Amino acid sequence: MKKAVWRIAFALLIAAIAVFALAPVYWAVVTSLETGSDLFTVDYLPRGPVWSNYVAVFERQAFGRNILNSVLVAGGTVALSMAVALIAAYALSRIEFRGRLLLLFTVLSVSMFPQVAILSGLFELIATLGLYNSLPGLGLSYMIFTLPFMVWVLVAFMRELPREIEEAAIADGAGPWTIVTRIFLPLMMPAMATSGLLAFIIAWNEFLFALTFTLTNEARTVPVAIALITGASPYELPWGRIMAASVIVTAPVVLLALLFQRRIVAGLTAGAVRG
Repeated sequence: MKKAVWRIAFALLIAAIAVFALAPVYWAVVTSLETGSDLFTVDYLPRGPVWSNYVAVFERQAFGRNILNSVLVAGGTVALSMAVALIAAYALSRIEFRGRLLLLFTVLSVSMFPQVAILSGLFELIATLGLYNSLPGLGLSYMIFTLPFMVWVLVAFMRELPREIEEAAIADGAGPWTIVTRIFLPLMMPAMATSGLLAFIIAWNEFLFALTFTLTNEARTVPVAIALITGASPYELPWGRIMAASVIVTAPVVLLALLFQRRIVAGLTAGAVRG
C-alpha cells in the first residue's frame, strides 16, 4: 500500500513538471492558430484553427532567409567547434605538458564572462576583421561560448577511454591524427552528439550577438527577426504571427532532440559508472 502511494505521488509530480514545462509551448501553438479578437480570449483549444499567421510570417518578411541564416550559422559553428574541440580534448586529456590544467581552466573561464561584458571588445574585433553584418562574423562570435563547453565535455569523456586502446594503436604505428580520427572519434559519437546538439541550440537561440553584429535582414537570424516583427502601430503587436514564427523556429530543435535522443542519453550517462 505504501509503495502504491509513493508511485502515485511520483506520477503526479512528473505530471505537474510536464504540465509546467509544456504549457508555454502549448499556449504558443494555440495562439498561433488564432486571429482577431480570439487572441485575447482564454481558449484551451483553438475555436477554428487558421493558418494565416504561418503564411503571413513568410509573406510579410524574409523569414525563410532568416531561417537559412540560422541554419548556416548554427551548423557551421557546431561543425567548426567540434573539429577544434576534438583536437583540443585529445591534447588536454592525453598529452602531458606543463600548464595543462591551467590551460583547461583558462578555457573554462572564457565562458564564465557574461556576453555584455565582452560585447564592445568583440564588436571591435569583428569590425576590424571586416566581418560585421556577415554570417562568418556571427559564427566566430558564437564560438566564444560553444567551444569552451564542448572542450570540457569531450575532455571529460576522453579521459574515461582506456589507454590500452591508444597504446595498441601506437604499437601498430598509428600517429596522433589517426588515433583521433580513426579510433577516438567513433567511440566519442555519443559525447559529440550531446555537446553538438546543445551547442546548436545555444547558437540557434542566441540573440544579443545576432542583434549587435547584424544590420540588414540578409544577415539576421531568426531570434532577431522575431523580435523585429511589428504591427500596424507600435502599440499593436501581431501576437498570432509572433507565436507562429516561434513555433516554426522551435520545431527543428525538437526534431533534432528526438532524432538523437538515444545518443544524447548515452553521452550524458557516459562515465557515470566506472570499473
